Amino acid sequence: MATIREKQGAAHTRIMGVGSYVPSRVVTNDEVITWIDSSDEWIRTRSGITERRWATPEETVLEMSVEAAGKALAAAGIAGDQLGAIIVSTVSHFHQTPALACLVADRLGTNGAAYDISAGCAGFSYGVAQASDMVKAGSAEYVLVIGVERLSDLTDIHDRGTAFIFGDGAGAVVIGPSDTPGIGPVVWGSEGDKYGTITQTFAWNEAPEEGEDGGEVRGPFLQMEGQAVFRWASYQMAEVSLKALAEAGITSGDLDAFIPHQANMRITDRLVKVLDLPEHVPVARTIAEYGNNSAATIPMAMDRMLSEGSAPHGGLALLIGFGAGLVYAAQVVTLP
Repeated sequence: MATIREKQGAAHTRIMGVGSYVPSRVVTNDEVITWIDSSDEWIRTRSGITERRWATPEETVLEMSVEAAGKALAAAGIAGDQLGAIIVSTVSHFHQTPALACLVADRLGTNGAAYDISAGCAGFSYGVAQASDMVKAGSAEYVLVIGVERLSDLTDIHDRGTAFIFGDGAGAVVIGPSDTPGIGPVVWGSEGDKYGTITQTFAWNEAPEEGEDGGEVRGPFLQMEGQAVFRWASYQMAEVSLKALAEAGITSGDLDAFIPHQANMRITDRLVKVLDLPEHVPVARTIAEYGNNSAATIPMAMDRMLSEGSAPHGGLALLIGFGAGLVYAAQVVTLP
């Protein structure tokens, strides 16, 4: 009997380059409180958000993805036709098929594998894990991972619990072979029993409800059980973060940056406390200006920290994403 030949990939992987795209429209808390009964102080205290970025009609998920990807490819020194695969994490590409990744691949000039994943705010870290495994398995030499969202399209501006939270944007990284370990083991999972804590108001194939004036209600929109999600993220994600450090064989004192999903400033504060992070370790807090960009928050924050010099190139960073599903993923990486 013939034996199947296996392909051998790289022994180790790393993030080679990062890029991001920040939409042009700034939506301040003062604008938000014209939609809901709230105040700037209440929003800042509850979430840490002072403003968020919303995309213009021209800033589509495709255009933002291509912009972020182009910067990541340039930083990595890789051409689009060298990519073996493109993974796009998003919940705001409203065509069930074909995947947004295929359109990105066409724009970048690659015929590599291209597909989308739906893992909410953990999607980028899911993509990093998959890309690293691809490179190690030999199914791709270089993989582009994109997190992109236009959550403004899914935001009910009259919902006091969510109107102030979400933002738009894109971030991307190129993952390729490395002589030394650059991406630690992923700690990931799901808690499907909490499926209903973050959902959309109705399915795409359901008819919208009628408004009070007889008009059709827009949507569907994102809806969230805020307190339940806050408790889950604040406590259980602290354990996931600690496990990711242990799996990578390092301590919080070895970190050069902490880049958590930008869900809520109070959640970030809780994670910092549980991890017992030394004061010298910089922490991503882009939620203050960008809002919650779901799958895009981690790469957007990574790019900003590196660009501003608050995190060092070549330093160790802990990433953790968590959100709708409920799903989560965390890993330690070497910054490009």
